[in-house]
Amino acid sequence: MLKGISQGELVNAIRKVHAGHKYLPDHVSRVLAERPPCFRLSARELEVLQLIVKGLSNKEIAKTLGITEGTVKWHVNIILGLLNVNDRTQAAIAALQRGIVHF
Repeated sequence: MLKGISQGELVNAIRKVHAGHKYLPDHVSRVLAERPPCFRLSARELEVLQLIVKGLSNKEIAKTLGITEGTVKWHVNIILGLLNVNDRTQAAIAALQRGIVHF
């Protein structure tokens, strides 16, 4: 609950919580919705992402890390999902913009 909440909103919040639901003020919900999702890349995913940013292909990443190209593709798919992007270029841009990796 925030300071300055209206009496009506307070009553609504109490009723929701009493009924077993969660309550989050609309303003807080909007702020949270605008934030990027919290996620955590594994050490290997971070390595793959760093190599993507350097411009390496899946085949080159596989050779560099000593893993199969299929494993690289698996990590790339996970990275794309976690970063909420559609392709490797967007992943590289997002990683740089968010400070996940540095060029």
